Amino acid sequence: MRQVQPAPPVQQPMLALGLRLLAVAVLSTLIMLVKYTAGTGVHFVEILFWRQVPSIVLILGWLALRGEVSRLKTKRLGSHARRAMLGLTGMFFTFGAPLLLPLAVSTTLGFTTPIFAVILSALLLREKVGPVRWLAVALGFAGVVIIAQPGHVLIPPLGAAVGLGAGFMVALISIQVRDLGRTDEALSIVFWFAALSSPILLAALPFTYTQHTGWQWFLLIAGGVLGCVGQLLLTASLRYGQVASVVVMDYSALVWATLYGWLVWNELSPAATWWGAPAIIAAGGVIAWREQRLHRRVPPAAASSGE
Repeated sequence: MRQVQPAPPVQQPMLALGLRLLAVAVLSTLIMLVKYTAGTGVHFVEILFWRQVPSIVLILGWLALRGEVSRLKTKRLGSHARRAMLGLTGMFFTFGAPLLLPLAVSTTLGFTTPIFAVILSALLLREKVGPVRWLAVALGFAGVVIIAQPGHVLIPPLGAAVGLGAGFMVALISIQVRDLGRTDEALSIVFWFAALSSPILLAALPFTYTQHTGWQWFLLIAGGVLGCVGQLLLTASLRYGQVASVVVMDYSALVWATLYGWLVWNELSPAATWWGAPAIIAAGGVIAWREQRLHRRVPPAAASSGE
């Protein structure tokens, strides 16, 4: 008997954009909190562990109260496991970059996600990429060079590499989350990410754990709650909208990063950041615009025409 595939979720572009904008605000606050918590002496691995655990407790507890634990059932546990491994790697890059760089700089380097998405689509998915998107890629990396300033010491090379790694990993993860969202709901995706990655972090905890003050415990738990809410919003945005459409909202993170950097650390970004950021943002905007045109005007079979 022919297996009937579940219908894909109904696309709601405005809802997706609103969810993404809210997700960016929540996750920007989380990244600030991770940087601040690490500054109080809590080990980075432990911060990541407590970033994940509240998601398991909150989602499982809420569904249990409603008698809806069955919503976590999935036929794609292998895909969730791969997403967990990629997500764990991505967290090391995403939360590690702000520890090595000013918030605004690490955030700007993270904007390379659309640029890496184009490269990955060409190399891994064998999609044809036309001159418009390749020019956008070149423009984006010109912005990276301006910010990193090779040969200067303003931006540590390791920090720049970690920041670019964050952009690369988010590109990979966004594609995978988008695929999982066709069959599994946001709660399930976030739950399995936390449940499958936490044991790995737990194994490292005995080597990194230290005694904490009440304030440090508050920061750790608050980070976990923000992470859960942010991931739910982020995953939902990818369920109701195209990656190329919603990713434009990510640029609002620069506003939050600049604000938090100034308020919490009295941290002003190097002038090179403000020269390079427009190039990276413009590149991402061009790529998003081009992807939207392809999805709206080109039939699915011709979506990789290379225009």
